[in-house]
Amino acid sequence: MKVADLSTGPDWIVWIFFIILAILSIVLISGHGSWLIAGYNTASKEEKAKYNEKKLCRTMGIGMSIIAILLLIMELLENILPAFFIYVSLGIILVDVVVIIILGNTICKK
Repeated sequence: MKVADLSTGPDWIVWIFFIILAILSIVLISGHGSWLIAGYNTASKEEKAKYNEKKLCRTMGIGMSIIAILLLIMELLENILPAFFIYVSLGIILVDVVVIIILGNTICKK
C-alpha cells in the first residue's frame, strides 16, 4: 500500500497548504513576521523584551519549513512512499514542534 492509496482529496489542496507554509516560513526566516507567532504577538512589552525577536522568528521559520518540506516530499512521492511513511512524518512533525518549543524558550531568550 502506498501513500497515494490513502489520499482521498484533491491534490490542489495540498499544494495550496504547501505554498502558504513556504511563504510563512520565508517571512519568518527573514526575521520578520513576529506577529505570526502565537503568544509572542499578545505578550506585553516587558515579556517581549525578554526574547530576541529575530532569533525567535528564525527558529519558528526553520521549524515551519521542515514541515513544509515534509509535506512537499509526501505530495511529490505519494506513488512511491509506503503508507507507513504517514506515521513517520507525524513523528517528525511531533519532534519538530517539541524542538521548536524548547528552542523558543531557551536559545531565543536574551
